[in-house]
Amino acid sequence: MIYTVTFNPSLDYIVSMDGFEMGRTNRTTGEQMFPGGKGINVSIVLGNLGIENTALGFTAGFTGEQIEREVQRMGLLADFIRIDKGLSRINVKLKDYDGTEINGMGPEIGQAHVDALYQKLERLGAEDVLVLAGSIPKSLPDSIYSDILARLQTKGVLFVVDATKDLLLNVLQYKPFLIKPNNHELGEIFQVTLDTREAVVPYAKRLQEKGAQNVLVSMAGQGAVLVDALGAVHMLAAPEGKLVNAVGAGDSMVAGFLAGWTEKKDYGHAFRMGISAGSASAFSELLATRQEIEQIYAAVKNS
Repeated sequence: MIYTVTFNPSLDYIVSMDGFEMGRTNRTTGEQMFPGGKGINVSIVLGNLGIENTALGFTAGFTGEQIEREVQRMGLLADFIRIDKGLSRINVKLKDYDGTEINGMGPEIGQAHVDALYQKLERLGAEDVLVLAGSIPKSLPDSIYSDILARLQTKGVLFVVDATKDLLLNVLQYKPFLIKPNNHELGEIFQVTLDTREAVVPYAKRLQEKGAQNVLVSMAGQGAVLVDALGAVHMLAAPEGKLVNAVGAGDSMVAGFLAGWTEKKDYGHAFRMGISAGSASAFSELLATRQEIEQIYAAVKNS
């Protein structure tokens, strides 16, 4: 079973408008609302690909209740921990303004809530996959991801981490199965600018030297790079298509990779599935469907 953890899930309120002016009343021309958060996005795309998984995380208030309803409506398994104070965040995204958004803070997560999560994670065992993805609330330490891996390191769980800075670096000693920085995040770690797929490779290998088994680097319009656990380097250019919505593309890449690995245990196939899923979401209003991913996979495979 694949489990995803989203520490700070959200309701993503995506709005379109004809012009935006500061200091004025602006009216929308279109509105959408979806459950958000990187782990939840991974769960949604895995579900679209027919891969059973369970979404874990924390919810609070009426917004948390709506997140849970929407996740269940999508047919996903979920086992959220309810927090009795505060509200799960609402993230406002201005669709027509180049990724402009206003993200909420989310509720305070106490030690009792963390302990409740640990109890759920103790059930995981060999061949289970645990995906830790996204930011964490200020109430949690930067060591929370590594704390989880430390507790579970003897259970045979495959760890997948999609995070930045210390959240990512702190887990490397536990040899995660997969990490997925983008090229900017990878460059920030080593204080370099990485603009080409070739430039990414030596720095991805340096993260392997620190413990990561597979390093998958997303590069938006430049495609992606995978340095796999067998030492092979895979590179693919971005498939052709019109960018519609970049939100969730990286999460979709993680989901596609895991789906591909689950199907064939082949890194080349998993990599193609990853870039196909990420691109399919970027080219769609919503997160990618199985049909959209398969269409792009066929084109990528033949390129």
